[in-house]
Amino acid sequence: MKLAIVTDIHGNLAALEAVAADIRRRGADQVVNLGDSLSGPLLPRETAQFLMAEGWLSLAGNHERQILTHGPERIGASDAYALAQLTAPELDWLRGLPATTRLDGGIFLCHGTPRSDVEYFLETLVPGQGQTRAATPAEVALRLGDESAGLVACGHTHIPRAVRSGRGQLLVNPGSVGLGAYDDELPEPHVVETGSPDARYAMLERLPGGGWTAALLSVPYDHEAMAQLAQQRGRPEWAQALRTGYLR
Repeated sequence: MKLAIVTDIHGNLAALEAVAADIRRRGADQVVNLGDSLSGPLLPRETAQFLMAEGWLSLAGNHERQILTHGPERIGASDAYALAQLTAPELDWLRGLPATTRLDGGIFLCHGTPRSDVEYFLETLVPGQGQTRAATPAEVALRLGDESAGLVACGHTHIPRAVRSGRGQLLVNPGSVGLGAYDDELPEPHVVETGSPDARYAMLERLPGGGWTAALLSVPYDHEAMAQLAQQRGRPEWAQALRTGYLR
């Protein structure tokens, strides 16, 4: 079985189309999307329509939840823009997305961690430094909890990583399809930077003995067009992230 995993598209249709073409070229038995698909100043409605037409299994990330539940006093600029662009069919699709799910063969899918859509799984925020580091084995084990699936896939941090838990489980974050860097104010101000404008995803293949191989893939695409779109919509920090994978 070959399983393609995408996440954190953030309305970047050009990056998504490039990833979808690469998946078709390599071949996959199933494609799953771990959420944060639409939020941002790019092409949220068109991205939703693409995903709906593809019929991939998709999850709701924290931004889907926020788009649907945060009122005008709480909603951020990226979520507000996405919400304003969506029509009834796309909103109905969002409402039907699960937060987590399982696939046959011992596969668990989530956006953040098994217990939260906003918790970092394989990275940890360094207090007072405004950046993250790789999570320790103890931190990973705490966030994994009692989840026993042999393969656990997550997103949220935009950083591609594949690690093993202390129990031998493969934990995979494919990285972000659509946004190579971002900043966040919670739980304290920090930035996450991958250093590349490329679209990211993962291709996993089950071995005859039941284990998995994981390839973390980087796909070039016309990021300049998306950067210009972000600039036109008054989001220079997005334009910088899309062009370079850095914010600074």
